[in-house]
Amino acid sequence: MQFQTPQFIDIEDKMFGPLTFKQFVYIGGGLGLAFSVYYFIPFKIISIPIAFVFAIVGLLLAFYSINNRPLVFIIQYAFNYFTNSRLYIWKKIDKKPEHANIGNSVNKPGLYVPKLSDSKLKDLSWSLNIKESLNPTPREEKPLGRIMGGYKL
Repeated sequence: MQFQTPQFIDIEDKMFGPLTFKQFVYIGGGLGLAFSVYYFIPFKIISIPIAFVFAIVGLLLAFYSINNRPLVFIIQYAFNYFTNSRLYIWKKIDKKPEHANIGNSVNKPGLYVPKLSDSKLKDLSWSLNIKESLNPTPREEKPLGRIMGGYKL
């Protein structure tokens, strides 16, 4: 038995002509508030700009999106940002002062300066080893031989 897989599940259904239910509610609410402000405030110089703002906000809520997110979510995020407490953590790292002793830097007994070797792999491994102390002790290197036919060459 075959079943049809629903497609375009992220697109809302159009219920009122070209408008979804949410768009219809936002436009209707904005225009309703605009009409009520215009009707109940007797001074038209004050009521017309306020009604115009409510109508524009209703249209923006219905159609405007920022980074493919509806304006309602952006307003919700802004409200949560301003009302919730924030935790700022700052950890100060004290830096040790570096003295510029150019002449004495090579002759100090506690300072280990690696020599350039013929192996780039050794240089790379030395530079990537971040847990190595400032004065590492040289490790014993064991020679590796090939095993062929059971015999070590």
